[in-house]
Amino acid sequence: MPLLTVDDLSVTFSGRGRRDVRAVDQVSFTLDEGQVVGLVGESGCGKSVTSLALMGLLPRQGVTVAGRALFDAGGAPDDRSAQGTVDLLALDPERMRDLRGAQLAMVFQDPLSSLNPVVPIGLQVTEILTRHRGLRRAAARTEAAELLQRVGIPDPARRLREYPHELSGGMRQRALIAMAVACRPRLMIADEPTTALDVTIQAQILELLKDLVHQEGTALLMITHDLGVVAGLCDEINVLYAGKVVEGAARRRLFAEPTHPYTVGLLGSIPRLNAPREEPLTPIRGSVNDDIAWADGCAFAPRCDSYTAECLGGPPELRGGDKGHRYRCVHPVTHGRDAARGRHRAFGDAPTREGEPR
Repeated sequence: MPLLTVDDLSVTFSGRGRRDVRAVDQVSFTLDEGQVVGLVGESGCGKSVTSLALMGLLPRQGVTVAGRALFDAGGAPDDRSAQGTVDLLALDPERMRDLRGAQLAMVFQDPLSSLNPVVPIGLQVTEILTRHRGLRRAAARTEAAELLQRVGIPDPARRLREYPHELSGGMRQRALIAMAVACRPRLMIADEPTTALDVTIQAQILELLKDLVHQEGTALLMITHDLGVVAGLCDEINVLYAGKVVEGAARRRLFAEPTHPYTVGLLGSIPRLNAPREEPLTPIRGSVNDDIAWADGCAFAPRCDSYTAECLGGPPELRGGDKGHRYRCVHPVTHGRDAARGRHRAFGDAPTREGEPR
C-alpha cells in the first residue's frame, strides 16, 4: 500500500455574492516511501491549495473539501501520531495536530512570512522537539543545534539566538527545512522552496532535500512551477492546470514524450544552453483563467492552437497510456521529440470560441 493515496481531492471556495470557485478538481495521485512526486503548473493551478488541504491548513469557513487522502500513519505503540491508515481530510483538528510535525511536515514558499518574526529561531525549532518528541529544554536545544548544522547553517549555536530577519534568505529556508525534518517525518511537502533564492542557493536546497529523502526514506511531495527543478529531483510528475491533473508520468517519460499541449508549452518556455541562439522561446500566451469550466470541456482550450469544437464536448477524460502515462486531451501531441524541444505549434493566436480549427 502506498504511503499516501490521494483520491478525487476537490477544494471549493464559496463566493460572496459570486459563483463558487473550484480551486482543486478531483486530483488523484499516490506517493510511496522514499519517492519524490512533483506537482507542476503555473500560479493559480491549485498546487498550493492541494498541499494546504492535505495538511489541514485551509480555513474551516467558506471552504468545502471533498475526496480522500489515505495516509499510512502506522508506527510505534507509544507514538501519539501512530493511528494506522487515516483519511487526512476527515481527521479532527486535535488528531491532525498530532500528525503535523511528527509524521507530516511542510516547507512553505516564503520562509520570512512562515517563521514567527518575534521569536528566536531556536525556540521555534525546539518547540517541535518538545511537543512531538518529549525532549526537555536542554536536550531539545542541543538537538536543534545539530539540526541547523545538518542543513548547512554555520555557527548553529549563535543562529539559535537570532531572529528570522537576522538570517539570509537561504538560511531562513534551511531553518524551515530543519524544523520540517526535526521529527523525521514520513511525508514532507515542499511548496516552491526555491522560488525566492538565487541559483546557487537553489541548487544547495535541492541537493539537501534529495539527501534527506535518500538518507531517511522520507516521501517528498514537491510543488513547483519550474520544470527545471523537478527534472533532477522527482520520480513522478503530475502537471496541473486550472485545478485538474492534465498529464502524469514518470520523469523521463514526461520529458521525452510530453502529450498534453500545456506540458509542451511549459517545456517550450524553458531556455536551453544547447539551443541555437536565434531560436526564440515559445511561451504560452495568456494566463490561467476559468473562462471554460472543466464540466463544459477543456479549460486549456482558449490558449491552445489545437482547439476544436470537440474540445468542448464535455469534460475530457484522463486517458491511460503506456507505462502509466496519463493525459487529459482529445488532441494529444504525438510527435514526442518535437514536443520536447518546444517546437509543437500549439501557442499561436487565440482560437475562436466557436471552435473552428485554424
